Amino acid sequence: MAKHHFETNRNTWNEKVKAHSQSKMYNLEGFKNGASSLMPYELKALGDVKGQSLLHLQCHFGQDTLSWSRMGATCVGVDISDDGISLARALNDELNQDASFVRCNVLDTSKHVEGEFDIVFTSYGVIGWLPDLKPWGQMIAEKLKPGGRFYMVEFHPIVWMFDYTKPTVEMRYGYMQDEAIYEEYDGTYADVNSKMISQEYGWNHGLSEIVNALIEAGLTIEYLNEHNESPYDVLPNLSKTNQGMFVTKDGLYPLIFEIGATKL
Repeated sequence: MAKHHFETNRNTWNEKVKAHSQSKMYNLEGFKNGASSLMPYELKALGDVKGQSLLHLQCHFGQDTLSWSRMGATCVGVDISDDGISLARALNDELNQDASFVRCNVLDTSKHVEGEFDIVFTSYGVIGWLPDLKPWGQMIAEKLKPGGRFYMVEFHPIVWMFDYTKPTVEMRYGYMQDEAIYEEYDGTYADVNSKMISQEYGWNHGLSEIVNALIEAGLTIEYLNEHNESPYDVLPNLSKTNQGMFVTKDGLYPLIFEIGATKL
């Protein structure tokens, strides 16, 4: 069934690309004019990437990949969406960058991308599209050079326990569950008024599953950080801080986590 799940998601992400590229959230015109799409967490974690090779997993239509490229990294971005990769390539040419983009399921990256990298990077809303993280962790280890760094920043597993497609947000899904979660709703997170219909399958992964997938693949975990602040308005009724971050009103659970790991 996973093939059906992936194809459904690929078709939805093709539609999302059309909506997102026109949205205020992605601010494509501002990006073309020099704005970076990278957020404070990842900029602080990876620092100066000039002269380093960087593999960006699940890159959507390449804004973050190209932001790293503008900072001097040699970048490859992969994504399951045909339209996402097509737009990423067009942006790369328009902006005179030297990034390359590959259309594939992220779990098949090793089959489609040659070589090893100094950095493997992934961020925000990525692992929930994967039913099993063990092959994901193994692929990351395969694509890192000895001494290479893996960095991810992602929405906290607690965030995905809520069903926020309904008028009243409720905790509905398991913190860890093997069964696929199917959701169908009008619009998309970057444009709730879009006429597209999102049809998507996702899976919830707890922190232990994520960390163990990387450890079992042979990576050394350097840190695991959890944060109450998110750079994205990921849930309804979040409050915006003076620094432009989003927080829950009661502060009862984290919204973001980071993992840094190395390949020895």
